[in-house]
Amino acid sequence: MANKNPLEIELCGIKFKNPVITASGTFGYGIEYSRFIDISKLGGISIKGLSLHVVSGNKMPRIIETPAGMLNAIGLQNIGVDRFLTEKLPMLKKYKTNIIVNFWGKTIDEYVEVARKLDVADIHMLEMNISCPNIKEGGIAFGTDPKMTEKVVTAVKKNIKNKPLIVKLSPNVTDIKLFAKICENSGADAISAINTLLGMSIDIVTKKPHISNVTGGLSGPAIKPVAVRMVYEVFKTVNIPIIGIGGIMNYRDVVEFFIAGASAIQVGTANFVDPETTLKIIEDLSKYIEENRINNISELTGSLDI
Repeated sequence: MANKNPLEIELCGIKFKNPVITASGTFGYGIEYSRFIDISKLGGISIKGLSLHVVSGNKMPRIIETPAGMLNAIGLQNIGVDRFLTEKLPMLKKYKTNIIVNFWGKTIDEYVEVARKLDVADIHMLEMNISCPNIKEGGIAFGTDPKMTEKVVTAVKKNIKNKPLIVKLSPNVTDIKLFAKICENSGADAISAINTLLGMSIDIVTKKPHISNVTGGLSGPAIKPVAVRMVYEVFKTVNIPIIGIGGIMNYRDVVEFFIAGASAIQVGTANFVDPETTLKIIEDLSKYIEENRINNISELTGSLDI
């Protein structure tokens, strides 16, 4: 009998061929990257954040490279949940990978309505974005106010019956452990951590911000130590799985997140640097697991030796 795939994991009752997922906002609707890589090799794809209606996003310029990362204020531009379900999802379903749909709303009612539509769609999991720092209403209030976090997670969980709910946490809070525990107590099935850190970049010649929104979300290797620390803190606080996100560029970064407490990971900014990053990570992880005689990558989760 053939040996089991050592990279296979189970997340909220759903099997993934490997723990490598592309992060929302960095991989479009999935289809765009099919020109460059075989996306069927991925463990999963987290779709660009969907809202109830079409959103055009912020004014240009809205992205700039920073030391060891990038700053963006896209403004959650997307085609809306209905168009995604009719135009994008049928094409995406041709590929053999798990589909996680990231979604958001400006009000609790919007969150609930989008979640209901996705709950009956042919996808695998929902990822609720309560933490995006790029919009002036909705996300930043829900993700940084404990009472609002509890209200929105409870409302969404109450209205979905079929899909596991991941809640994506903001790092722009005093104590991420508090928010993770609130999400767990409110019914979240998993946590993804972290979203981008709030940052700013200024043109010293014009004395103007580099991006029109003034501030934006910092991502890339610069935030990895913060993300690893927060995953570790969340792991010690909750009993639900954690998907680690933040500055992952290679397999060594993945292993670090697992040791800190992650059960899966998402790759974001690295997709812009090299579209093949995720496939290289999967290949290198396989070698690492074999060389270290690890039966399954899940053995690494929370294995920090202190």
